[in-house]
Amino acid sequence: MRYQAMGAKSSAFRKNAALAAVTAVTACVFASPAHSAGTPAGTDITNVATATYELPNGDEASIDSNIVTLKVDELLDVSVAWSDPSDVTVPAGGSGQRLKFTVTNGGNGAESFTLGTVANGGGDDFDPSVTSIVLDSNGNGAYDAGVDTVYASGSNDPQLDPDQSITVFVLSSIPAAAGDGQRGRIDLTAVARTGSGAPGTSFAGQGQGGGDAVVGATGADAEDDGYYRVAKASVAFVKSATVADAFGGAAATPGSTVTYTLAATVSGTGSLANLRVSDPVPAGTTYKAGSLTLEGTPLTDAADADSGSFTGTAITVGLGTVAAGATRTITFQVKID
Repeated sequence: MRYQAMGAKSSAFRKNAALAAVTAVTACVFASPAHSAGTPAGTDITNVATATYELPNGDEASIDSNIVTLKVDELLDVSVAWSDPSDVTVPAGGSGQRLKFTVTNGGNGAESFTLGTVANGGGDDFDPSVTSIVLDSNGNGAYDAGVDTVYASGSNDPQLDPDQSITVFVLSSIPAAAGDGQRGRIDLTAVARTGSGAPGTSFAGQGQGGGDAVVGATGADAEDDGYYRVAKASVAFVKSATVADAFGGAAATPGSTVTYTLAATVSGTGSLANLRVSDPVPAGTTYKAGSLTLEGTPLTDAADADSGSFTGTAITVGLGTVAAGATRTITFQVKID
C-alpha cells in the first residue's frame, strides 16, 4: 500500500512538474516587455522545469526537465504621422515648401524603411510637385538646408531601432495657378525593407538575430497625409485728394493746400511682405515740409529710423509686412504754386 501511495504521489509530482514547465515558459513569453514592441528580436527565451518527489525511504529527490529554448522572431511594424500643427501656408508658385512627418519603428528589431510619396491621392484642390524627401540628420526636428540629408531610395533608407523615430521633410513646388485658400495633399509612405504584407506574413530566417520576420498589425507599410494651404494676398491701392483754399473753400487756386490720402488694403489670406508706397510730388505744387503721416502718426522727412521720408521729389513710406484684411493709410500735403 505504501508503494502504491508513493506511485500515486510520484505521478502527481510528474503532472505538477509538467504544468510548472508550461507555466514557466508561458510566463517568460508574456513577461513585461522592454519596450512597446515587446521582447527584442533574436532574444533566446530558455526554461528548465524541476520536479521533486519523495523516495521510499522518506528522502526527497528532484529531477530537471530538458531545456526548452525559444527564439523571439522579429515583428515588422511601422507608423507615419504628419507632424505639422495645421495646414502649411504657402504662396502660389512657391518652391521648396515643406511638410513635416515622423516615421517610427513599431517593431522589436532594428529595421530599415523605404520612403516614398503620393501627390495625387485626391481629396484636395491641387497636386503639389514633390522635389525631394529630406531626413532630419541632426535630429533637431527642424529643416536645416545643407545640413539635413536628401533621401535617395535604396541608398540611405533610414534604419531605426525598436521604438526609434526620425523626422522626415517633404519638399514640394506649388502650382502658380493654385487659388487662395486651396489645399494640396502629399502622402508620405514608409515600408519595411525586410518585407510587408498581410499581418502574420512570415519571412523565414530574415529576422534580426536569426529568427523569422513576421509582419505585424500595420502590414509593415504605413502612410499619412499632410496638407498645404495657399495664401494668396493682393493689394488695392486708392488715392484721394481734398483741397483747402485761402478763403475757407475748396477751390484749387494758387496758394491752396492739397491733402493727399493713400490707402493700401490687403485682401485674400496670408500677407504681403515689404509693401512700400511712393508718390511723386505733382508738377505745379510744392511739398509741405513735415506733413507726412502714417496712420495719423507724423513721420519725419529725413531718411532715418521711421518708415517715411521725402526725397526732394517724392514721398516714400515702407509698410513692411501687411496681413490680409488690414489697411494702411498715408497722408501728405502740397501747396499749389
